[in-house]
Amino acid sequence: MQLNIDNILLVGSLLLLISIFAGKTSYKFGVPTLILFLTVGMLAGSDGVVGINFDNPHIAQFIGIVSLNFILFSGGLDTNWKTIKPVLKEGIMLSTLGVFLTAITIGLFVWWVTDFTIYESLLLGSIVSSTDAAAVFSILRSKSLSLKENLRPTLELESGSNDPMAYVLTISFLTLVQSPEKGLWSVIPMFFMQMILGAVAGFGFGRIIKWIINKIRLDFEGLYPVLVIVLMFITFSATDFAGGNGFLAIYISAVYLGNQDLIQKKTILKMFDGLAWLMQIVLFLTLGLLVFPSQISPVMGIGLLISAVLIFVARPLSVFISMSFFKMKLRRKFYISWVGLRGAVPIVFATYPLLAGVEKADMIFNLVFFISVTSVLIQGTSLGVVAKWLKVVSPEKVKEIAATERFVYDFPKNTMEEVEISGSSRVTGKKLVELGFPSNAIIAMIKRDDTYLIPRGTTELQEKDKLVILAENEEGLRAANDCLLGSLDI
Repeated sequence: MQLNIDNILLVGSLLLLISIFAGKTSYKFGVPTLILFLTVGMLAGSDGVVGINFDNPHIAQFIGIVSLNFILFSGGLDTNWKTIKPVLKEGIMLSTLGVFLTAITIGLFVWWVTDFTIYESLLLGSIVSSTDAAAVFSILRSKSLSLKENLRPTLELESGSNDPMAYVLTISFLTLVQSPEKGLWSVIPMFFMQMILGAVAGFGFGRIIKWIINKIRLDFEGLYPVLVIVLMFITFSATDFAGGNGFLAIYISAVYLGNQDLIQKKTILKMFDGLAWLMQIVLFLTLGLLVFPSQISPVMGIGLLISAVLIFVARPLSVFISMSFFKMKLRRKFYISWVGLRGAVPIVFATYPLLAGVEKADMIFNLVFFISVTSVLIQGTSLGVVAKWLKVVSPEKVKEIAATERFVYDFPKNTMEEVEISGSSRVTGKKLVELGFPSNAIIAMIKRDDTYLIPRGTTELQEKDKLVILAENEEGLRAANDCLLGSLDI
């Protein structure tokens, strides 16, 4: 089948629909949704049952870059600074030194067991060196794993921030593959320029975007997410044009924005969450269409060997060396080592050698695809089991508290107050709908004994209930207090 203007919307919509339904049932069988999306794309591709002819790495790379913008930006918006601050040093070490060590270890192994040159081997190692944000975010959150000792923020911080390092290494070694006479030292200035400019631009654009969002007054609520999308692409493109790392810039700017008070913040967060899922599906479908399964078979043997070394040697080695600078329990290091999921990002990076016309580009692409699939299948399906085996799962009560804290954090508030109902309160026994609460404040959560309740209009207040009141501003909090004055002991 040949895609054209007449059928691309119909075919694309049907593939998206099939992917959504496949993702809905995937975890009943313990299969990550991302693998299902890839499978749907492969079945629809040239070697599949549908036979869609798609062999355009230029378009695939463009779709990959756009999708990664949304995925990284959404992940940054959803990152709570209070949770990552205690693990900031660990996360940065994993996303820099850890990625570098993984790339070198895999590169040297590939050089040893294949006929690749040293630079070709290091290029392959660089491409698969980073954990995939889309894979880690989606699998951890869909499995609702509540992990001990700040493990989850560490893993999400690493996966969200280590793609820039892998990108810089990929571009550096790709340059050396094309011009080996330049030498390794020639790419070091580019490396530091990419990382430093990316970090500075990310923070700078984050502050500018916050100012624009809060100062401009748009007539329609739905325009605010559109404004943020435009500013996100400007951040990436301007940073990339200046010679910095655009992926690092958008992630840092998103982390900054996600922890600021913004107009229509809840609308923006919800919109980007949906767009991130859409981009994940589109990205994996596109990469599934691009690959030819018949070309994967010849490299399965060496691919399985490289995957084994990556999962059981390179990743643990890089984690243990990176974390040797910090006091960390052994079981925590082992679990971080296991959550070394590869996914769409390495496959997107593998299109760069294809477009550059590197001699072994096709083999590199097929190896990277196979390594990514095996990583998600082996590690992604066993995250929960390994977490329980290593005893890094939090108790159920902690899960409930974490969920309520996430809800409170997501609300775009300026003020918050907790009140407790005394025995003499006249609202005891009354329903929330009877309180006449102001529209610019809400009762976000009720703690009753050791249970956390989601407030509803029919919820009846009881003695010793603790209410969390959230307001958009001080005026809203005063209105809430006026409504409750004489009724609650504040």
